[in-house]
Amino acid sequence: MKAMVLAAGLGTRLRPLTDDRPKALVTVAGRTLLEIALVRLRGFGVREVVVNAHHYAEMIVAYLAAHGNFGMRVEVSREETLLDTGGGLQKAAGFFLEQSNEPFLVHNVDVISTIDLARLAAFHREQGALATLAVAEREASRLLLFDQAGQLCGRRAKKDAEAELVRPAEETQALAFAGIHVVSPRIFALMGEEGAFSIIDAYLRLAAQGEKVMAFRADGAYWRDLGRPESVAAAEKDIQSSVAGL
Repeated sequence: MKAMVLAAGLGTRLRPLTDDRPKALVTVAGRTLLEIALVRLRGFGVREVVVNAHHYAEMIVAYLAAHGNFGMRVEVSREETLLDTGGGLQKAAGFFLEQSNEPFLVHNVDVISTIDLARLAAFHREQGALATLAVAEREASRLLLFDQAGQLCGRRAKKDAEAELVRPAEETQALAFAGIHVVSPRIFALMGEEGAFSIIDAYLRLAAQGEKVMAFRADGAYWRDLGRPESVAAAEKDIQSSVAGL
């Protein structure tokens, strides 16, 4: 199975930790976020990865070379201008279409978790979905809405905001996206967007057209977004106390 690590963001929320490096090379308990993501993917059988890069891209290239790509085939997709999550994925389409039609994993570099990636991938295949998103019931600034069958049907900016539905649903459940998803390569033929765009916007558009975008519940797993310095400090404590399971 192949994977993409989304690492091109400027990491502005992580300043001053990103004043002299990309967020992918911020360290947590002595390991970079990129190492944690790659080693975790490798542990689930992933052997081929593409990493997108923009901010301090040369540092990422040099870091990977110095560590022998962590025993994997790792390519770097350089973005001269930031393409956001959807545009970044679209730019890397050739990497996923070159040999097979197998689903692939997409993982934000600034997320650490104990989500079972093998179960996520198996669920995706069982459902025959276009994309399957790891989600959980927790507080978040942006929430996705799923119907009773677990299919994406809308979003909500915050808990009490008005729902934006892209297709009808009698009941919806608001869940927070974990930044980890499995995607079928046929999505590239369906992407009409150009330039920089959010993959969530694309998922919502495709769900409105009848495509199956599924929720994979990961409520019991450890998960943390390392978008701020205080989150990095908290994650270090979790790792040192084995709470994070990493």
